[in-house]
Amino acid sequence: MPTFLTDDADAGRRLDVVLARHLPDVSRSQIQRLIRENHVTLDRGQAKTGLVMKTGVLVDVVLPEPTPAVPAAEALPLVVLHDDADIAVIDKPAGMVVHPGAGHAHGTLVNALLHHLGGLSGIGGAERPGLVHRLDRGTSGVMVIAKHDRAHRYLAQQFHDRQVVKEYVTLVWGTPAVGKTMTTSIGRDPNKRSKMSSRARRGRTALTRVEAVEPLDGVSFIRTSIGTGRTHQIRVHLSEAGHAVVGDALYGGVRPRLPGRFAPIAQLERPFLHAERLAFAHPADGRPVTFTAPLPPDLVKVLTALRRGRAPE
Repeated sequence: MPTFLTDDADAGRRLDVVLARHLPDVSRSQIQRLIRENHVTLDRGQAKTGLVMKTGVLVDVVLPEPTPAVPAAEALPLVVLHDDADIAVIDKPAGMVVHPGAGHAHGTLVNALLHHLGGLSGIGGAERPGLVHRLDRGTSGVMVIAKHDRAHRYLAQQFHDRQVVKEYVTLVWGTPAVGKTMTTSIGRDPNKRSKMSSRARRGRTALTRVEAVEPLDGVSFIRTSIGTGRTHQIRVHLSEAGHAVVGDALYGGVRPRLPGRFAPIAQLERPFLHAERLAFAHPADGRPVTFTAPLPPDLVKVLTALRRGRAPE
């Protein structure tokens, strides 16, 4: 149980800032949760996030044990791209929900991870062990998994500070310009709760950039990078820019009565969106590492056929 006296360097600072200074291995979001859940006590006054501190205050912090991972391990197919003592990197298949939730108690990525990897970070809670970030159910591609809490905190800080390189490839309607940058804030759509949009009352900053474009006669195969990780971010930004992701029924990417040259698109059973590349500093020693996941067969089939100008066999 960490206990310390505030000093002159703490005077005039908020309690959460002071705690971050004295507890460097605890993330800011964890610190705020500790305060909110009454795990921080002071000998003068009530602990509140925005409380301005003075010198000589005795601070007691109780760090609760990480919540154990309780979902059942399931022997589901999973491609593990990398595995060491600190992290694992996997290629999530399309159609797999990342963690258990309403309507998805089994068959999730977490269930598969517990079978293939065993011990995982408990910071994410009982239903999200090891998860530092997420991908939509219909999105395939590379994800990093934390094996223990220190690795989880180290990776989470990089995601928070926008130091992680995240690149996706996608097929979109029309032809966006290379270098096009979309920065509208994203939040829950006020008219349809299943959607996200820039019309949200409380949107969060989001950044998506088009890095490369391959025009394919009415659609384009593009590479995008994201500086943030908002829910449905790429899908929302591209749709609102007039370039919806092909196959994305929620955001206008499915179109009826298509001309014959678009026959390959009819084969799609999900949005054509794939997380191809992830680069970050390894939690063991800070060295830069990069991982890529190849385009999965269903998307390769459609893309190849579009490039050849004929439907897949």
